Amino acid sequence: IQLTTPRHLIPHHPTPTPGLEIAYRYPPAAAAGEVGGDWFDVIPLPNDKTALVVGDVMGSGINAAATMGQLRTAARTLAELDLDPAAVLTRLDHTTTGLGHTMATCVIAVYDPHRNQCRIATAGHLPPVRTRPGRPPELLDLPTGAPLGVGGVPFEATALDLDVGDQLVLYTDGLVETRDEDIDVRLQVLTALLGDPERPLEETCDLLLGELRQPDERDDVALLIARTRPVSETPRQ
Repeated sequence: IQLTTPRHLIPHHPTPTPGLEIAYRYPPAAAAGEVGGDWFDVIPLPNDKTALVVGDVMGSGINAAATMGQLRTAARTLAELDLDPAAVLTRLDHTTTGLGHTMATCVIAVYDPHRNQCRIATAGHLPPVRTRPGRPPELLDLPTGAPLGVGGVPFEATALDLDVGDQLVLYTDGLVETRDEDIDVRLQVLTALLGDPERPLEETCDLLLGELRQPDERDDVALLIARTRPVSETPRQ
């Protein structure tokens, strides 16, 4: 089994999504042997909805990567049932518990462009950032939930109203965690870098990685940014 295998599980070109502009990055760890369990997904749902998923299996190496592949597949399958994000996490927690001695964090956001609403639930994951034109970026204050694999802990979804031009920034801890800085300081740096909500998303991805990620970083990063736009502007395949 090649250590590069997990990268083939990540969507290189997410399907065009109604009402959303998407950008993402998935840079590898500096050392090939440090391949990890980070993943993201963009999942088309009925009625023009879209599920955004970012997760991180704790640990590194081929076992974490293999577990990531299983959880990503399970998360996609569950999300495609059009379940509430909290229900997806509940079932995903059961799946993770069944894998034995595995824990993972995850955040799931389901956006409905016709209601301009997003429902988000997290399982022990770092908070997403919301940016809005004319307002400062904010870390979303969501029920944190326990990591997947703890078992039997309830999850709760939060509804957010999103206007056209709002952004959600989802990421794994490899983007912000370092050995020598407090996580709260790093999260403040992250939000400060997102002060221009009209910057092109690809530029924002490059800016975040360039400013926050060290060249010799030993942890994977999954970064996913979604910006709302009128449904009529969304390209169709």
